[in-house]
Amino acid sequence: MVVDCHASQSSPSEHEEARRLFDDYETLGDDSALENQKSARDDSLRPTPLRKAELATLCAVRLVDPIAFTQIFPYVNEMMDHLHLTDDPSKIGFYSGLVESSFAVAQVVSIYQWARLSDVIGRRPVVLLGIFGIGLSTLFLGVSKTLGGVILARCLGGLFSGNVAVIHSVLGEITDATNQAIAFPLYGLCWPLGGIIGYISPLISPLMGGLFSNPADKFPQWFDTAFHRRYPYFLPCFVAAAIAFAGSAYGYFYMKESHPHLRRDLKENIQMSERGEDGVPEKQPEAASIRYLLTIPVVRALCISGAGLSFIATGFDVTFVLFCYTPLEKGGLAFNASQIGYALSLSGFVSVFLQLFCMPFLLRRVDHARMYNFCMGLWPLCFVLLPALNLVARWGALDPAAGELPPATLALVWLGVGVILTISRCAVLAFSTSMILVKDAAPNPASLGVTNGLTQFAMCLTRSLSPAFASSLLAFSTGYDFILLRYLWVLVMTTICFLGTTLSRRIAEGRRQTNARAMAH
Repeated sequence: MVVDCHASQSSPSEHEEARRLFDDYETLGDDSALENQKSARDDSLRPTPLRKAELATLCAVRLVDPIAFTQIFPYVNEMMDHLHLTDDPSKIGFYSGLVESSFAVAQVVSIYQWARLSDVIGRRPVVLLGIFGIGLSTLFLGVSKTLGGVILARCLGGLFSGNVAVIHSVLGEITDATNQAIAFPLYGLCWPLGGIIGYISPLISPLMGGLFSNPADKFPQWFDTAFHRRYPYFLPCFVAAAIAFAGSAYGYFYMKESHPHLRRDLKENIQMSERGEDGVPEKQPEAASIRYLLTIPVVRALCISGAGLSFIATGFDVTFVLFCYTPLEKGGLAFNASQIGYALSLSGFVSVFLQLFCMPFLLRRVDHARMYNFCMGLWPLCFVLLPALNLVARWGALDPAAGELPPATLALVWLGVGVILTISRCAVLAFSTSMILVKDAAPNPASLGVTNGLTQFAMCLTRSLSPAFASSLLAFSTGYDFILLRYLWVLVMTTICFLGTTLSRRIAEGRRQTNARAMAH
């Protein structure tokens, strides 16, 4: 915890100075303040040209994280069995879950520290170091022969991937209110695109895990060597690491520093604009501490609501997969791995469509806080409608025990799956909206990194806890025939969703309180 140095020493004039400095970044390249005032109306109608090269670089760097994170999923169970940890196949899932959760836990520990460091040394070195570290940890995973080595490799990967908040900060610093409706949806495509690569793995073999694991057996003409037989999962890790190293190299040559006080092209002009009447440079605002940020109502509301959003969204993803896999008689859909893969691929493509074609229009036309509240309000429907799919499937099943469905019933079930996944992907748009709200909530440009770090810390913390909670709740519920216990998972998760919707309304209240405090100063 950082000791607060702002709450006790800040004065109204300092708050006003921070606001003036924030405005200076927008008007720094203009000839005069008078010209800025004359062109204010035109600027509100004409978007600032998007820095396409920097946005493309940022998206390329962002793609590394989901690819490195998901490439292990297709073979993690087989990898645990290959390590000979237990003779009981039912316990393999425990070790697989331990490996998968270690990444998220390590990310929680490091995310705020990376954000804080980026405010000191800059965004660019933190982002490049994180991407390069992800590559090294992925290589280490490929040559690990013990459970401890695998967990250590995933923890290292989680520690280096904690720079996600810094990447969000870069996006906020290279955009403004006039072009963020285009930039943020494009940036939001990165995770769905990376997720599609992982989700389609049960269908056509993924480019990483499914295709390249055990290469000595799949491609003996090229990889039938002692090394690849000793390390059957090195090749997918090597491919994922190569992508990470390529992203790091690409960022090294094309990514520019975006921190307002560390950019070379702005540093001299900012220093000149910050000189007082006596010609002495005024002190630049420092990054706010955690304690000070938590005194800002809207930042506090974004942290709490973001934690709820992350818990619910992750819980739905886990619940949906387990619900599809669960037998019909136990309340699920009895889907096989290929069918689950099709459903998840559909989810990814829906996300791409919404981010690309719907999100820009909505961000320009709808208030961001209201849009966030609307997206949060969709989550209860996602959980409530899932049991209806089971009722339809059981009603038309030829053999409920085997999960065999006639074509007409199967078509109805898939239609329902498409509707529910579309609703859930609309609800996920709250993540993109949240990034804009966090950018607007930062007390000054110097504090954007720590503000993103604090909100991302809250999100990653609940994301690390949600999978175990959601899967255990569903497994507990399906073991009972009594209707209230059988659908306990629906009741609990829907209640959490309604609570999250209530929390999201605090964001608009927090914005009003923050604006009132600013006007009072």
